[in-house]
Amino acid sequence: MIYLELFYTFFTIGLFTFGGGYAMLPLIQQKVLENGWLSLEEIVDFVAVSESTPGPFAVNIATYVGTETGGIFGAICATLGVVLPSFIVILIVAKCYIRFKQSKLVSGAMFSLRATVVGLMAGALFGMLPTVFFHEMKIAWKNVLTPEFLCSLGIFGTMLVLALKKVSPIILIIASAVVGIGCGLIFHL
Repeated sequence: MIYLELFYTFFTIGLFTFGGGYAMLPLIQQKVLENGWLSLEEIVDFVAVSESTPGPFAVNIATYVGTETGGIFGAICATLGVVLPSFIVILIVAKCYIRFKQSKLVSGAMFSLRATVVGLMAGALFGMLPTVFFHEMKIAWKNVLTPEFLCSLGIFGTMLVLALKKVSPIILIIASAVVGIGCGLIFHL
């Protein structure tokens, strides 16, 4: 039963999310939490791991959730579920898009989808910020001056500035891992 549930959940996520892995994040977060497959902290941790590993984000997280809940076969079901809708939709879109790309309806839909995807990504970002900066989800002034908060804020700020300066994401990931390890060793995070 868990295998069908994994396939169906990730098929739905793959079918109704446009814009790639980050746009899927709010729906993945909602469905995974609803089913009790991972905690919010585990999701945030795995987003960090997923960004540090090769492959598309959605495939990585589907595979991880599938493995955690149903072993190898669970990973296969969740991964197929998240990939299959994109495969089907791309085949259909590729066939039809060239014919309809000049349509005002199609260009209007694409315009609104871009805005929606950015909004979904921002929603996921703001939903995760408390977990990133405040361990145990306790937002209070006494937690702001902790080494964990200051280290997280410093890493976030530095990586944001470097990302805006178009520094390679690979360098950012490696640099943040090194700084995070250093902070962990110094502050025992």
